[in-house]
Amino acid sequence: MLNIVLFEPEIPANTGNIMRTCVATNTKLHLIKPLGFSLEEKYIKRAGAGYIDKCEYTLYENIDEFFSKNKGTYYFLTRYGQKPHSYFNYSNTEENIYFIFGRESTGIPFEILKPHINTCIRIPMTEDVRALNVSNAAAIMIYEALRQQNYNELLFYEPHKDKDIIINS
Repeated sequence: MLNIVLFEPEIPANTGNIMRTCVATNTKLHLIKPLGFSLEEKYIKRAGAGYIDKCEYTLYENIDEFFSKNKGTYYFLTRYGQKPHSYFNYSNTEENIYFIFGRESTGIPFEILKPHINTCIRIPMTEDVRALNVSNAAAIMIYEALRQQNYNELLFYEPHKDKDIIINS
């Protein structure tokens, strides 16, 4: 199973966008307190565009509680990562894979990263940008893993018949 983990997220719109991506990709979301907002806020609902009620997520008091309740392979998205996001093999659909993102302002604390330095990832970018928006980075990671898993039961067509477009007429 694929998982997105947000360590102490601060911006409700980012979390709402990630919730929408999680619903679209059958990905579970893990939120580690403290949050910089309430899950009831209108901003998170707007960003999630009405999909939040379909998002499977768990809230944790701290990172230790998260680690104690979730076993699998952890990948940490950080500007300190030395390997690109495409370096790792995410193709095992039986494996619990966790993509962990830090606070928008400060990232993941180094004391958390240090024991996991071999699974720290950096999405390649120019020297002009320190980091991508966390919701964009989460989408990149999930879709890279899904690409390696051949999109694992996601639809390649529009399922709503009232919205069909005839391409070959």
